[in-house]
Amino acid sequence: MSAEDKNIAALVAAARGAMAHAHAPYSRFAVGAAVRLTDGSIVTGSNFENASYGLSLCAETVALATVNAQGRLTDVAEIAVVGGGMAADGSVGGEAIVSPCGRCRQVINEAEQMAGRTLAIYCIAPEGDGLVQHSVAGLLPHAFGPADLGITPTQKS
Repeated sequence: MSAEDKNIAALVAAARGAMAHAHAPYSRFAVGAAVRLTDGSIVTGSNFENASYGLSLCAETVALATVNAQGRLTDVAEIAVVGGGMAADGSVGGEAIVSPCGRCRQVINEAEQMAGRTLAIYCIAPEGDGLVQHSVAGLLPHAFGPADLGITPTQKS
């Protein structure tokens, strides 16, 4: 296995680990995300639902907000996302591959523009080897973001 494959495998494992901590009592759909930073460190997030559904947080948003809270939004290098239906015992399985929702695609676009680099987005199945790699442009063509407002990675406001 190449070093790149090992890095992707570690990112996938981190996303699957985060998925296990999802708070999804309403949808029973758990999602985990892992963000690799340029120094190789990984930050994770899981979805966090709320009884007033609209206040729920997606895993990708949780992970990227955590990265931002650390002052490292410009260090984002790649993202892995995994999700699936929860069984009665809380386990998540299956070989279906999910991709980020529209809101998360916009948040990931923001991270990509602020990082000033193309981000790989790995969408993976809860079980098995299913993995699809996407780009932000492929997931959200013609996106609106910081560059449209004249904001660059070195100029945050």
